[in-house]
Amino acid sequence: MMVKKYRADSMNDAMAKVRKDLGSDAVILHSKQIQTGGILGFFKKRGVEVIAALDPDHSEEAHVKVERVQDPTPQPAINQQLGELKGMIAALSTSMTDHFPSPVSDILDSLKKQGMKEEYLLELGNRLQRLPEETYIESTEAYLTERLETVAMGGMTFSHKYINLMGPTGVGKTTTLAKLAAEAVIEKRKKVAFLTTDTYRIAAIEQLKTYASLLNVPVEVIYKAEDYRAALEKFRDCDHIFIDTAGRNYREEHYVTELNNLIDFSTDMESYLVLSLTSKEEDMKEIATAFSSMKIDRFIFTKLDETSSMGSIFNLILETGIGAAYVTTGQDVPEDIEPLGAGDIARLMMKGIRP
Repeated sequence: MMVKKYRADSMNDAMAKVRKDLGSDAVILHSKQIQTGGILGFFKKRGVEVIAALDPDHSEEAHVKVERVQDPTPQPAINQQLGELKGMIAALSTSMTDHFPSPVSDILDSLKKQGMKEEYLLELGNRLQRLPEETYIESTEAYLTERLETVAMGGMTFSHKYINLMGPTGVGKTTTLAKLAAEAVIEKRKKVAFLTTDTYRIAAIEQLKTYASLLNVPVEVIYKAEDYRAALEKFRDCDHIFIDTAGRNYREEHYVTELNNLIDFSTDMESYLVLSLTSKEEDMKEIATAFSSMKIDRFIFTKLDETSSMGSIFNLILETGIGAAYVTTGQDVPEDIEPLGAGDIARLMMKGIRP
């Protein structure tokens, strides 16, 4: 058992340190408010102290040296609790789908490897075992498609003037925006302008300006709400205005509030939340929850070329009730982007099942 103590300005900062050092399997044993610094008892700064633990069998990441806790008394109890928890998880993972006949369980195992959740696997398994074996593959694809057809899917209709892309840093928003704008300019012959609120990274502004130059469209940098309103007036004659928002850590609520105060989401706007398929599913779900106060029309998933797992798309769409618009398959503009419908996702998930 590895037990470590962390001090940070906030619980979010402390949790970030724990995740970075010990990984997502760490367990919080204790936390408390502390005061640090100060002069003669004045100007003290509030913070938090967290004690975290990790079973060494699950740790592949502990590489940062931090202060070890000297009192080992919690370790036997934690060892026992972690052992019991691991046993429960192992039992569940083997008992949920193994009772199905072999041809069904083979299909379920393939989808499970892609990250499809147990509840959907059980639903599919119960459906398949009532059908003739020769229909299993077609019935599986039909199930995947039908489950996703309850929400709006597919590419943009270009029926809204303002097209807004949101999401965390590093998911490829600017490149994706350029791909969508290229379709509007080259194929639809629309008059387009770019806005960017990403004033935190000079490289992002320069990247967007490069795309704007290639497409021969104007671009405006937005620093405050007044700039945004002025830009809308300046480009009022455009068919579409594409908005590239700053990539930030949107798990922190004040960044979402900041974006809400900057952009008027009540206008004729279509908003897309851009997520990377190389991210953990729980991280994607957490980001989607952070943006729930805004109007998210559909997801755009990036970096399909860097993963073969599609289960997170299926799970996220069903759990949020938000459909998908596009998936990107590389960095080339405008080629590496494809509309994403229910049938497209089903076919991608069937790659490991179809002969």
